[in-house]
This record gives sequence, structure tokens and C-alpha cells, in this order.
Amino acid sequence: MGRDYTEEEKAFLSQVTASGSGLQTTSTTLSVQDRQVEKSSKDYLIFDPTGNTLYYWLFVVAGAVVYNCWTIIFRISFFETKEHDPYWMTSDYLCDVIYLADMFVASRTGFLLEGILQKNIKQLRQHYLKSPFFYIDILSVLPFELSHINEAYNPVYRLNRLLKFYRFWYFLDRFESRTKYPNIFRLASLSQFILVAIHWNACIYFLLSRHLGLGSNDWVYPGSHLNLTTEYLSMTRKYMYSFYWSTLTLTTIGVPHPNTNIGYAFVTVDYLIGVLLFATIVGNVGSIVSNTKMARVNFQTKMDKLKRYMYVHKVPKRLYDRVIKWFDYLWSSKQHAGDDAVLDTLPHKLKAEIAIHVHLDSLKKVEIFQNCEGGFLCELVLRLKPQLISPGDFVCRAGEVGHEMYIVNRGKLEVLSEDGGDVLCVLQPGSYFGEISILDLGGRHGNRRTASVRSVGYSDLFRLSKQDLTSVLEDYPEVKGRIETNARQKLERDRKRTMSSKKKRPVIEVRRGSQKTSEELAMQLEMLKKSNAELAQELFHVKSVYNERIANLESALSALLSKRRMSSHRM
Repeated sequence: MGRDYTEEEKAFLSQVTASGSGLQTTSTTLSVQDRQVEKSSKDYLIFDPTGNTLYYWLFVVAGAVVYNCWTIIFRISFFETKEHDPYWMTSDYLCDVIYLADMFVASRTGFLLEGILQKNIKQLRQHYLKSPFFYIDILSVLPFELSHINEAYNPVYRLNRLLKFYRFWYFLDRFESRTKYPNIFRLASLSQFILVAIHWNACIYFLLSRHLGLGSNDWVYPGSHLNLTTEYLSMTRKYMYSFYWSTLTLTTIGVPHPNTNIGYAFVTVDYLIGVLLFATIVGNVGSIVSNTKMARVNFQTKMDKLKRYMYVHKVPKRLYDRVIKWFDYLWSSKQHAGDDAVLDTLPHKLKAEIAIHVHLDSLKKVEIFQNCEGGFLCELVLRLKPQLISPGDFVCRAGEVGHEMYIVNRGKLEVLSEDGGDVLCVLQPGSYFGEISILDLGGRHGNRRTASVRSVGYSDLFRLSKQDLTSVLEDYPEVKGRIETNARQKLERDRKRTMSSKKKRPVIEVRRGSQKTSEELAMQLEMLKKSNAELAQELFHVKSVYNERIANLESALSALLSKRRMSSHRM
């Protein structure tokens, strides 16, 4: 499930413990000796109900249950299987050993009592002995075949082994909670149950045909007296014919019609089962399909509403196309709006661990947050918000008031000069910017942006707001000075780099001018057109707002003048 934690992340997580509403570090970690003392010598015999050991054991038990479910009725119906009784007996007794071993495992499986996993062996044994599953397990392993030991080995006496089927259901429940593809698993499980139902019905049909006489009428299995080929005498043909007949009947096709009362009764029951089976298939498959497409349907619904909104408000086609492309990228990159909302149901500690797993690598790359304590980083991780930027869009512009800092997770962004003519540098994944503004270290610039940042293509960023950083620093005042020192050092290096680049700018501009291609010029022209359109749209919006305000002022002024005239007339 996802990537594994690195040793560094494991050490970080081991230091973080829940404390009130936040997370703080603790120095009271258990030593290896303490853990060994805490873990008793008999704990290796206790099975965690959600652990891997019990999960893999349930897989073995489920295999034994499926074996009995398919083979017992098959061997009862088709006598030809008696030729291989030694092999069947070996498999049967192996399954019996698994059943007996599973009783021991069940008596050593922990259970929750008042939210605490119980591991006392005596308590676990008493809990199992008092449960109804103990009696089911006893009945499922009773050797009824020993009462007929003088007779030939008859699989009829092993039908009680099917009582263990509840364990198969339990395994399916565990598997569904672990799989990454629950819809495919549900479809496979449904197919398995359908095949088992058809298999049992086919075997019962052949038993009934043998009882009524093979070939005695058109409804039963054809007999050898009809001068049929030897192919119809083989066990393979008998089973395939019966399975085919069972499939037709359970799908309510059912040809040919029966000729006896017992045949009519059997087919009637089959039709009723077939109707229920068909309803179950339709309901489950419909549910699986709807669950598979639910994310796409919800996403498409949001997109359709937005299309309708843009159509009603007559949004320009250029802007309309940009919005549609943004949605297409959002879907293709499997980033759905509101994905973080699914974490709101988790407790604070689990939510923090998931956030650490997702965001810690990005946060550790931020220079100003290096050498900070784990609790502080964990609080910051919880406050990182993903943000997707479209090609050509500005994340921030020089001179704007900065309220957020950004960490580049994916994509490329250009840092532009104040006039927007030169690209000072390109930000790659792992880069960050905006920390100077939210820490108010900009000097004469205050908390205003010192440069413009524009996305080259689609870029995924993590956003940290000034308000969130300030609230965390209130709980960690000793970290604030360290961060400001790191930020000032970085700001000083950036200033020196900027001064050196300004001295070399004429040479750079000449070289850049000589290397510009028609494609670059066309791209810059397109960018200018986009900027011009955005400014025109903004100007139109501002103009409409001011016109509306002027109209309101004129109406208010006319109302005031009319009131004054009326008061003067009265006087």
C-alpha cells in the first residue's frame, strides 16, 4: 500500500506522540530491552485479528473450505471419481488437519474488549469456547465416516465439512479491506458464488437423472442404450452436460421440460433460485459499476455545473477553454478537488502520519525548516495545502502582498525580473519561494513579493499560509528565531546573486537575443496577448463596478435633493 517509510521517517514517527490537540516530541522512547520485557514469552502464540499472520492462515483455511465445497458434491454425484479414492482421502485428511489447526488458532486469536486488544491465553480460550463458532467447528470436524468404516469410502459423510464456510466469509472480509481494487474483488467473489451455485445444481441434476434412470426420458441425462458415442459415457461429458443444463435452468431458459413430478418440483425450485440469483447478480454488478464510475460521475457533475455557469455569464471562449483544459489535467493526473476531505474522519494522530507520509519529503527540502524539531515539522505538514497552477498563470507578482509560501512538488516555474522581461531562474521540484514575504523579512519591501513567478506548464504546489505558520510558531517560540536566521542567510545569498547577475546583464541580454528563435518569440507574443486580455477583462470589471457605484451615488444624491426641495416648500 504505497511506498514504505524510510529509516529516517520511521525515526521521525517514533519521536512524535499525541499531546492534546497537537503533536509533540517525546524523549521517553522504549529501549530494545524494555520492549522485550514488555512482550511476554508466549506472545508469539497470540494472533492479532488484523495481523498478517492470521490473514495468511485464513487464506489456507479458505483454500480447504473451497476444496470441500467443490469436491464433496462432485464425488457424491459421479461414481467415476472412486477410482482415485486414495488421492481424495489424502486431500480430505489434509483439510481435516487444517480444520483442527484452525480451532487452535481461533482459541489464540485476540479480541477487543473496551477498545483494548486482549492477549491473555486463558481469557482468549474462554472467549472462544463460549462463542457459537466453537460448536460449529466441532460439528465440522466430526468423523462420521468412522461409523461406516466397514463400508466403501463415501464422501456423503463429509458434508459436515461445509459448516466451516463462515471462515471463508471472514477471509473475504479481510481481503476486501486490504485490496487496492475492491470493485474487481467484489466482481470475482460474485462470480465464484455463481459458479458454485451452478456446480451444485449440476451435480444434483445428475444425481436425480441417475435416480430416475439415465436416458429414461428427454429431461434426464442421455443413457447408453440410445446408441450414443462413447463420448457421452465419459465423466467429462457427463459433468459438462450437467453444468450446461444447470446454467440454462438457473437463467430461466430451462429446456427440455421435465416429464415427472419430481422433475417438475426440482425445476420449479431451480427457477425460483434462478430469479433470486439473477436479481443478486443485477444488483451487485450494478453497484460495482456505479462505484467504479462514481468518481468520474461526481467529477463530471462539477464540470457540467461550471460549464453552465460560464455559459450563463458569457465567459470569453479563451478563458472557457483554459478552464476545461485545467479540469482535463486534474482528471488525468488523478487529482480531484476535495480529496483531502476524506482525511477529516480520521483521528488527529492518523491524519498526521498520512500527512507525514505524503508531504514530509517536500518539507524537508525547505532550507529554512532544516534542523527544526519533529513536532514543529509535523504541525506544518498538517497545514500544507495542494494547489494546481495552469500553464502561463502567475503564482504571484512582484509588489503584491504575500500571505503564502509555496513548495514545488511537480512542474517548472519561472522567476521573472521586476519588468517581466528576463527569466532570472527556473524553479524545479523541491524548490520553494515566498518565505521572505510571510516572515516579514523583505526590508523596504515589507511583506511584498520581491519577484514574479509564472508556471511554465501545469505545476503542483504545496501552499503554506502566513496565518498557519504564525499559529504554529506561537507553540514553538524557540523555533522562530532559528527560522528567521536561516531565512536572512538565504535572503543575503539571493541579494548577492542578484547583484552579480545585474552586472552581467548586458552580456546575457545580447546572448539571449542572438539565440531567440521564432518559437520563443511566438510564445512570448502569446503570453503578452494573454496578459493583455486579462488586463482588459480586469479593466472592464473595474469599470463596471465604478459605473455601478456612480449610478448609486447619483440616485442617492437625487433622492437627497428631492427631500431638501420638499422640506423647503413646506417652510
